[in-house]
Amino acid sequence: MKKRIALFLTSAMLISSFAGAVTVNAEEEKDYSDYTIRIYSNSNSTERTTWLINEAADAGFSISIDDNSVISGDTAAIQAANENKDGDIIFGLNEVRWSQLINGEYENLTVADWTPSWAEQVGDYVYPGKAYGLVIQNVLMLYRNDELGTNGEELHFDHWADIVDCGYTWYRQNKVGGTTNANINSAILYAFTDPDSEAGGISLDGWKTLWNYCANGKYSSDDTYKYGFDPLNNGDVAVSTYYSSSLYGKIDAAAESSDTPLLGTLEPENWALVDIADGTYYIAEYIGILDKEGRTDEETEAVEAFAEWFGSAEVQAAWGEEFDSFPCNEDAADELYPDGIPAIYELKNFSLETVEGTDMTYAEYVGAHTAEWTNIMTNLGFYWADASAAPSEPDWENLDWATLTQAAEE
Repeated sequence: MKKRIALFLTSAMLISSFAGAVTVNAEEEKDYSDYTIRIYSNSNSTERTTWLINEAADAGFSISIDDNSVISGDTAAIQAANENKDGDIIFGLNEVRWSQLINGEYENLTVADWTPSWAEQVGDYVYPGKAYGLVIQNVLMLYRNDELGTNGEELHFDHWADIVDCGYTWYRQNKVGGTTNANINSAILYAFTDPDSEAGGISLDGWKTLWNYCANGKYSSDDTYKYGFDPLNNGDVAVSTYYSSSLYGKIDAAAESSDTPLLGTLEPENWALVDIADGTYYIAEYIGILDKEGRTDEETEAVEAFAEWFGSAEVQAAWGEEFDSFPCNEDAADELYPDGIPAIYELKNFSLETVEGTDMTYAEYVGAHTAEWTNIMTNLGFYWADASAAPSEPDWENLDWATLTQAAEE
């Protein structure tokens, strides 16, 4: 596929060059490298930052972006941008963070008005006039359907929470924190939203179910259990969870770490997605331009030109191919997957569904309650990593939710 992307980009450049010979396209021809564009992102592995710096330089841009040895995670990225007040662009994060950012919850960060030429290509992943989707990721529930799993039985659930009644062993994570862990919790709690509940907007049955998920799931403090692929790949559990962007690559290499590996990627041989009527919880990473005091009109032009370039179909197809991510840009997705979109990205997305009794999407609802949920889980001892230190199940009918939703005193 990388050869196809290379040819695609080469063709695009040739077309642009030909167009430039006929009509002068000042924006494409202009070199913006005199201004160094300051970028904040949590999509910043060393490989990603190196690739982006080099590709941007070839396209006439100078950028500054920290890799994850300096900034790790969405919280760190947005806090650093807020504290330093020197950012031109933020990309990455998720709808939870972006809803906070767009709504002005960060003292020093204001998202500038901006509409790229490809705005119509990203579907529902848009904050109109402000921020636009780059890549999509979701959490998946998978199961083995061989003799180490359901032995041919198909699994159909109404909700993610039905995993606790599935009759098979399942994996669960071993800590409260982490983006993937939080997304799994959001998926399980979706069926239990209750805007009137003092327990963080989740019904009591929701917290009981999540406790059941913790108490009866299989876990380990070993890092090989991280995110849930290895326990399923080894046959330690029948049902597990994982995130979409790395799934196919992990299955391609599954035999390297297991005597009973998962087989088949786009055409699974001994595994399947659990069919869940609700769908699944997606996050989308977005890109937005920040207002920055003292930036000149010409410098702002450079920033806008970079954002236009980075979110374009050509660059997002190359980014998706290089880093196994799925682009929001529909033209980029069509280029990456000419034979059809993979099933894991065709699942219904309930993060954009409106929560009954509110005017918020579920992603916005998660954003409004995520601190409370983290505090509840931390205060009650969810996701213990040591069986000998497992807490007793709470006395659900006699809990002080006003205290539990607050951070514990140190």
